[in-house]
Amino acid sequence: MRAWWLNTDDHEARTELRETPLPEPGPRQLLVRVRAAGLNRGEFIIGGLTKAGSAKPLGIEGAGEVVKAGAEATRFAPGARVMGRFPGAMADYVLANEADAMPVPDALTWEEAGAMPTTYMVTHDMLVLQGGLRAGGWLLVTGVTAGVGVASLQLAKALGAKVIGTSGSREKLARLQALGLDVAVCTRAPDFQAQVMDATGGTGVNLVVNNVGGTVFAECVRCLAFEGRLATVGYVDGVLKSEIDLQALHAKRLVLFGVSQKMTSAAQKAEGARRFEQEMLPLAAQGRLRPLVDRVFAFDQLPAARAHMEANAHVGKIVIAGGQ
Repeated sequence: MRAWWLNTDDHEARTELRETPLPEPGPRQLLVRVRAAGLNRGEFIIGGLTKAGSAKPLGIEGAGEVVKAGAEATRFAPGARVMGRFPGAMADYVLANEADAMPVPDALTWEEAGAMPTTYMVTHDMLVLQGGLRAGGWLLVTGVTAGVGVASLQLAKALGAKVIGTSGSREKLARLQALGLDVAVCTRAPDFQAQVMDATGGTGVNLVVNNVGGTVFAECVRCLAFEGRLATVGYVDGVLKSEIDLQALHAKRLVLFGVSQKMTSAAQKAEGARRFEQEMLPLAAQGRLRPLVDRVFAFDQLPAARAHMEANAHVGKIVIAGGQ
């Protein structure tokens, strides 16, 4: 079968298309024919999800049909539509742990299903499991037009919250207003506190999703309301350090937290999938939570898809179609 690999050194992450043997599922695994896989910027950031000097199969999420199940994997029969966090999903076939697999709602296309697991499970973690966002609350998303940003907007609106989003593109922000973006702030600089405070009547936001990194971290803290929470999920600016206003942290009883699967155990990953299936997939089945797919690229066009992503030309998720 064909599989995309990522090879890295200290400065560069290179993609390579390889021919590899068809894998055999272990006792609690599924062999899945990949129909679609989501492209994620974090995989290409050396020192983030990817270590320098490594070579690994590309892809962290996908959707497809079960071809074969291991002897102890009884939940999904061959032919079942599944999706999930499947490492190595940029391939014709992928091995998936049954505990990480979820059924694909009938309302979702293959492309939408392939775009959902990583971004929307991260968003569920940030907004619901750790963020405690409630109906009527305020959410601020920096870099709202990226995949995680759009997912955060959609889930927040499904929860009944109000959303402020920042982006350097007025055109992209205008597209998101059709999805319910309440306040659009056109900027890439850490200069949005005044507009946030004006929109919230001077109280600040209940939750911030920092999708940009260290350049806006301190400004995000300044935007928080009493007992507000700040989620750090990305650092596309490459800035990994920032000042922390300890007085604000102390007096306003703030909570700062990170969202990553890098160090979670297999049991924690499985529990995250179970909670997402239970709490979020019904929204997808009802059509209330549907990934915004920016563009679908053919399997052999992955380098072009990566260039489209790195040019920041997209709004929402970029998807790679299954190869066979």
